[in-house]
Amino acid sequence: MKSLHVLLITLFFVATHSYSQVHVDQITYNGKDRYITTTIGYPVPGTYAPTGVKEPISVLNPDGTGFIQSDDLSKKKINWGIECTEEGTPVFKEGFNSATYTFWYRLTDSEAWNYSQFSIHFMKKKMFLMGERVKEYIDYNVQ
Repeated sequence: MKSLHVLLITLFFVATHSYSQVHVDQITYNGKDRYITTTIGYPVPGTYAPTGVKEPISVLNPDGTGFIQSDDLSKKKINWGIECTEEGTPVFKEGFNSATYTFWYRLTDSEAWNYSQFSIHFMKKKMFLMGERVKEYIDYNVQ
């Protein structure tokens, strides 16, 4: 009976951990702590490219890694995230049919974090990274 009780408690903790909140990382920028996540309720990971051209691109992986390709087509590996609260709620500014987020990234060979703009344009079904790189997406949340 005691082993059954321990098994049920273990299953409870495994289940609650499996369905816990999004992963949040703490970063420091100019002496101030900030929080980032890769999960904001929209499909952020993917390939972003300027409209009408194939390169240079930026690739964001779901695990917070990726790369940014420069105009000379050299690739620099990055770690990335979208600014959020300590609890994992994305921080954004709502516009007319759009939302703007702060995109944080750092080169993997550096400790310095940089930021840029990330925006979602709901009517166009497009996401913009750093203002010029774009990715189309499918919104599965539409009712």
